[in-house]
Amino acid sequence: MSMNFKLITVCILLGVFSCVHADLKLGFYSQSCPKAEKIALNYVKKHIPKAPSLAAALLRMHFHDCFVRGCDASVLINATTNQTEKLAPPNLNLRGFGIIDGVKSLLEKECPGVVSCADIVALVARDSVVVTGGPFWNVPTGRRDGFISNATEALNHIPAPTFNFSVLTQSFASKGLNVTDLLLLSGAHTIGVAHCGLSFSNRLYNFTGKGDQDPALDPFYAANLKKLKCKGPNDNTTIVEMDPGSSRTFDLGYYKLLLKRRGLLQSDAALTTNAAVKSAITRLVNSPLEVFFKEFGLSMEKMGRVQVLTGSQGEIRKHCAVVNS
Repeated sequence: MSMNFKLITVCILLGVFSCVHADLKLGFYSQSCPKAEKIALNYVKKHIPKAPSLAAALLRMHFHDCFVRGCDASVLINATTNQTEKLAPPNLNLRGFGIIDGVKSLLEKECPGVVSCADIVALVARDSVVVTGGPFWNVPTGRRDGFISNATEALNHIPAPTFNFSVLTQSFASKGLNVTDLLLLSGAHTIGVAHCGLSFSNRLYNFTGKGDQDPALDPFYAANLKKLKCKGPNDNTTIVEMDPGSSRTFDLGYYKLLLKRRGLLQSDAALTTNAAVKSAITRLVNSPLEVFFKEFGLSMEKMGRVQVLTGSQGEIRKHCAVVNS
């Protein structure tokens, strides 16, 4: 029995979908489109400094893509007769599609039909973070683009801001990601924002359905959110920084806030409900920033391999929002 066949057999027996052998490698396009990664980086360098908040948006897009059918650019597909991932509630406020399209357009001129949209999403997420002063991580390439995009799947698989620790760990484990990955990837919220009503206003106004406040939330922080930010349980327009004061700086501020009971989302606060994870957060906060950067990068590289399509699987879309006809 060949090694590949053994691997596939084990994966089927375990039901671990992310176990599928991924033929990704650094410099995948070195022969077929040698300027590909440089073209993507130059485009990001030109446009992201003008709109630095897009770094968080593009990082979130990559995350939401990988959690539904793997990192296959299914999140980019426009709706036709079907309700695609873009129309799922978790994705209604995704931004940055224009950046992806801009890079794709340049790459189609340079090397038609060669570079996948899935690889562009992964590369642009990394480059956008780096350009804004965040960590660098390796992005092995060779992903192919998927054919299917389903709004219901997005709703079912993207971790919700209301998840507790147990459900979060189950969600990540289903993608082959462990508790350490959960802790580190949540650190992306150091440059994120959230909409009040869509993400966390229940913690302020109706936590258990009785008009109450989440007792796990620091009272002073909650009062400040009510007074200066979220005007009520149905405020779906106000945007709040997840790491107030440094939402455009990739730092340890997010984790420091968690230890002060000032994690904005219920899923953020959930990390401190596990003693081992809370201790890990404390260690991270007391370590040099470079430690977080390195560990975050390793988890991002791992996430970027989730359920990827490679080889003859999938396709290389001509336009990222449309499956090839």
